[in-house]
Order: sequence, then structure tokens, then C-alpha cells
Amino acid sequence: MKKKKTFLYTLPICFALLCASCGQAPEPAQANSEAILADTGTVPDMPSTETGVAAKAPDTVPTSETSAHKPDPAGADGEAVVGIVTYVGGIEDESFNQSAWEGLQRLSGATDCGTEFFESASEVDFAQHIDELIGKGGDLCWGIGYSCADELLKKAEKHPDISFAIVDYAYPQTPVNMTGVMFRAQEPSFLVGFIAGNVTQTNKVGFVGGESNEVIDQFQYGYQAGVAYAAAKLGKTIDVDVVYAGSFDDPFQGKELASGLYQDGCDIVFHAAGESGIGVIEAAEETGNYAIGADKDQSYLAPDHVLTSAMKYVNTAVFQVSSDYLNGKKIGGQTISFGLAENAVGVSENHSLYSDSVYEQMTALQKEIISGKICPPSDQTTYDTFLKTLK
Repeated sequence: MKKKKTFLYTLPICFALLCASCGQAPEPAQANSEAILADTGTVPDMPSTETGVAAKAPDTVPTSETSAHKPDPAGADGEAVVGIVTYVGGIEDESFNQSAWEGLQRLSGATDCGTEFFESASEVDFAQHIDELIGKGGDLCWGIGYSCADELLKKAEKHPDISFAIVDYAYPQTPVNMTGVMFRAQEPSFLVGFIAGNVTQTNKVGFVGGESNEVIDQFQYGYQAGVAYAAAKLGKTIDVDVVYAGSFDDPFQGKELASGLYQDGCDIVFHAAGESGIGVIEAAEETGNYAIGADKDQSYLAPDHVLTSAMKYVNTAVFQVSSDYLNGKKIGGQTISFGLAENAVGVSENHSLYSDSVYEQMTALQKEIISGKICPPSDQTTYDTFLKTLK
């Protein structure tokens, strides 16, 4: 499966962007922030997340209102059990699933709860693993990724006394025993797009997605908008080539696609492709170009070739929502939105591969996004509207 588009930007800069003109799609309901986090949520012996002004792990993140409900002890020692079930890629994908697993490990070290994790390769595996997690006394069962949505909903309906949570999906009507967690990924994607637009020497950059869907649209269109904003400010034309791997667990395909983009003249490629994105970084290293990582700070994979990373603190979401649940707070029946304003997404502080000036401009843009002055688009419609603000 492959899709390819080319976007051209030759736009004059507009210095005042109004949020009302962005046409940004409504975000899921966001709960109040109450809890204090002590660190980024990475665990020993795992590659640490580079943090800083633009990528600092949250001091506060959204939580839900207090409820009289307390999880029923179900573990072997009477403790509550929290578990995650991945869909594809596994906990060593150097990306999304691994970050979720790190959040679970942090929870295990900070609380008395029991923890479990299962790695799935297909929908059949996922359904079976959720049943196994429930069989092990799971009180809060996490599905990692939007692909889990249908099967997790079935389990939630079948087991009304068990709590479930899902990352990267918002149900139209969220059951009372289900919690959705969404990230405004278009926000850090806009920022890395701005960096790419300022760094490119060929005036041609690329994007590799895993599968085309609403979640990856946030990465793609946010990135394109950031490139467009940089092009407008610089008064030049920058092309963006977009391709899709068709899966999130095929590094070979990711590498092939990225190699093709580099051969076609792209000197920077941003991926939002999970484990397939590892191949993008390998291609950057082999061809002497730049890649932009996703979900985690992936610079450790190729320090001289990962320009920056657009990060989603999945570890933070898993830790915080699970902690709220264990503390008796009502988490069900809602979708919680995490973004720059909650310090739950960000861009790596490490900017050794590009100038201080670009980094400072990027952090200024971050403040404008938080204030609502700039509204990064999340889909084709909001992207088209955003471009009109640059004219």
C-alpha cells in the first residue's frame, strides 16, 4: 500500500494568525489537572527521553474528577492489577508501544499495584490477550493504539465491572467503564515541520506514515503546515512528498520508502510509522541525510542523522490515568486530551544538528500554539483553512 502526494509552498508570511480562522476540529473533552509528576517516566536500562524547554515532561497533566469508586483488589497479593496489551510492533518498537510499556514500569515502581503486559500481532491475538489479562485479575486493561478500539469496546461491554482504557482513540459515546486518551499530535508535528523547513538545503522534504487514518493525519498535516509556515517566513518554495508504508511493523518497507524519498531529492524525512519508522532512520544514516523521529526522542538510534523528534508522552498518559484510577478518581466515560498546554507532547531539546536561532524560533511558536494564536491543522480541511491564513 502506497500513497504519494507533493505539496508546493510559495507563500508570503502573515504575522498574525487567528485561531478562529484555523477551523481546527473540536478536541475531545479535557479534564482538570491535579496530579504532580516527578520525572519523565522512562525506566532504567531504556533509552531516556531528551527533555527541555520544548520537551519537558509534564509537571501537571489532565486528570478526572474524584469518585467514590475504588478498584477491587484482584492480584495474587490482593493488589489491583493494571495491564497493557499492544496491537502490533511490540514493546521494543523504539516508539509508541515501548513508551506505553515504560509508563507501566513506572507505575509498578511507584505503586503497590500488580502489572501485566502482552504483545499482539493480530486482532485474534489482541482479543485473546485481553481475556488473559482479565483472567489474571486485571482491574484496568489498556489497549495501545486505535486498532484495538473495536475489540476493546466489545470487552468493555462484556465486562462492565472492569475498567478499560485506550490510547489514540475517542469513542463517539464512551462507555462508563472506558477511558479514551488522545494526543494533539499536530502540535509537535507543526514544530518539527517548521524546523525541517528552516534546515532543508534541497527545499524538498518528506513524510512516511504507517497507515492513513485520523491519528496519522494529525502528524502529516501538522508537519505540512509547519513546513508551509517556514516557507512563508523564508519567502521560498518547499516541496513535501508524502508516502505510506501500509503498516506500523515493517522496518524494511519504511527503509525502502525513505530511500526513495532521499533519492528523489528530499534531505529530511519525518516518520509517523511506529516500527516501520526505524527503517526511515536507517535510510537517513545510510544516505547521509536527516530523519525526524516520532513518539519518543529517537536521536540515540542515529545521533548524527536524527534532526529532532515529535514526541507524544504515552508513558505519561499510561502512568497518570492509571494512577488516577488507583487513587479512586473517576476516569471512565470520557476522552482525555493531551497536548502542549498540558506538557504532554513536545520536541526534543537537543538541537545539536541545527542552529540556536531556529530552536529559539521554534520555542516561540510553541508558546503561540499554547496561547491559541496558531492552530496547527489535524486534517485536510483544517490544513486548507490554515494555508489561507498565510496569504
